Amino acid sequence: MIEEIFNVKDKVVLVTGGSKGIGRMIAEVFVKSGSKVYITARHGDVVAKTAEELSEYGYCVGIQNDLSSMEGVDHLVREINSYESHLDVLINNAATGWHEEFESFPEKGWDKTFNLNLKSVFFLIQKLVPLMEANATKDDPSKVINIASIDGVGIADYDSYPYTASKAGLIHLTRSLGKVLVEKNIYVNGIAPGAFPTDMNEMARDNPQVLGAFVPNYRVGNKEDIGGSCIYLASKASNYVIGETIVVDGGWTSVAYGGMMSRHLKEEI
Repeated sequence: MIEEIFNVKDKVVLVTGGSKGIGRMIAEVFVKSGSKVYITARHGDVVAKTAEELSEYGYCVGIQNDLSSMEGVDHLVREINSYESHLDVLINNAATGWHEEFESFPEKGWDKTFNLNLKSVFFLIQKLVPLMEANATKDDPSKVINIASIDGVGIADYDSYPYTASKAGLIHLTRSLGKVLVEKNIYVNGIAPGAFPTDMNEMARDNPQVLGAFVPNYRVGNKEDIGGSCIYLASKASNYVIGETIVVDGGWTSVAYGGMMSRHLKEEI
């Protein structure tokens, strides 16, 4: 029964930003679960290396692509259509941030962040609907999983203003598209990760014990945490879940002093 409910074997999965960090963690879990996985990233050498490494466990193909422009979105759509006649799971993980003081924050930093974190997500989903609709049924719908952040939920106390705003927007976009696409047997949900060891979260990567001390269960996240959550949302186990964003943060946002503690981390390190 468990194997049937959570089964993602042979599912066709696309993970954007899948060459490193959280994206790679997610891709690895799906590959090891028997899915056909495609990963994308801007840097061709990195995505090729990751795809080669993950191919030791199963099926993984890397596609070099930059989703920060509409040209990049269109290119990825063409590439996926050249490989597959349908897409079962789309995981929108590619993201960026721009850190600068409020008084000097530039327009280019705002546009770069919103273009990748929010605009490209909307149009990639829009343009992949035909491929996701192709094999979807009411009993076995296709799934979209948007990777947001706890920074879009309630902790927004550092100087990447468009990052926190775009992630909050992504959570609301998940709700609105969940309502629209359910009629096409495409279910849209999201995940808001907390502290995971990635290039975007240097504290969790370089000082996991220090950062973990401020998390209620005393550690940073790992691939089982984020990958398992994605498996749940990609499988039949979540077929009654639509438009939701699951917080996966070890309880960070559930404690009232979480934001205050995060402000003091830099002093600790």
